Amino acid sequence: MCFRSWSILGALGISFLIAVPTKVSAEVPTFTITIRDHRFEPAELSVPANEKFKLVIQNEDPSEEEFESYELNREEVVDGGDEITVFIGPLKPGSYEYFGDFHQETAQGVIKAVEAGDEK
Repeated sequence: MCFRSWSILGALGISFLIAVPTKVSAEVPTFTITIRDHRFEPAELSVPANEKFKLVIQNEDPSEEEFESYELNREEVVDGGDEITVFIGPLKPGSYEYFGDFHQETAQGVIKAVEAGDEK
């Protein structure tokens, strides 16, 4: 291998080292909502305010459902027997309603963003 090849490989190695993050970011908290019998369980979910979180929505029904919330600006279809992951937040303290667009009469819920120490 000639000097020029080694120089290129060295430059690539240095670039790779520079691109590697030096700080590992903390994982976001994860919460799960299950769709069962055209209802969301739990129907009320408390999450930490002012913090991004991951919401896993599992659909145990055989038919698809749509997780929809005007306040959260989300509209996601979950196929029957499948699950999706949605990242939400950070949210200000308060209540954020959501519903299942295909079964609005039964599929209702609320996410409550609460400050630390205010969980209830």
